[in-house]
Amino acid sequence: MSGSERPEPVAGLVNRAAPAGLVSPSIRLHRSFLEAMEEFATEGRGCAGDDSMIGYEIRSYGSSWSKLEGFSDYLRRLATESDTRQVRPGRVPSTTFWWVAGEEYLGRIAIRHRLNDWLLEVGGNIGYDVRPSARRRGHATAMLQAVLPAARALGVDPALVTCDVTNVASRKVIEHAGGVLEDERRGKLRFWVATS
Repeated sequence: MSGSERPEPVAGLVNRAAPAGLVSPSIRLHRSFLEAMEEFATEGRGCAGDDSMIGYEIRSYGSSWSKLEGFSDYLRRLATESDTRQVRPGRVPSTTFWWVAGEEYLGRIAIRHRLNDWLLEVGGNIGYDVRPSARRRGHATAMLQAVLPAARALGVDPALVTCDVTNVASRKVIEHAGGVLEDERRGKLRFWVATS
């Protein structure tokens, strides 16, 4: 995708009544993405001990994002992660969507197509992050609801969604999506969410 093209909404996933929707990661959102990653870094994401998706990606790829070539390489890596033939050892296939309003990157959500031992205990099938400046506006709730049909299409039903025991806002997001609490493990609440 060239830098002048608009990101295409993922068929059937965008809630047209909402000001935001799911799109495939796009170079068109480069500037806004960088601003969002700076917000995450300012709150301490990407530091040692941050085992979130955003933390991992800031540590692994953050130094190359500022250049279009590095950012394009990152987008290609995200795209290949959904291909079961190209998954790196120890990882599972994963499909990533970005939650955007116009040209503004608001957050990301990823569907892991299956669970390994670590994901079963801690990470779950679906993980999401909303940039700090866009929180408390319903984006996480809408994003999780919007991605459930894609999870179902990937054969994930039900989906395991986890959150920190202390993250009341995320717990409410998961419960709003119909999440049923199974238990707590390693400081994470584990919910099962039907995708059908």
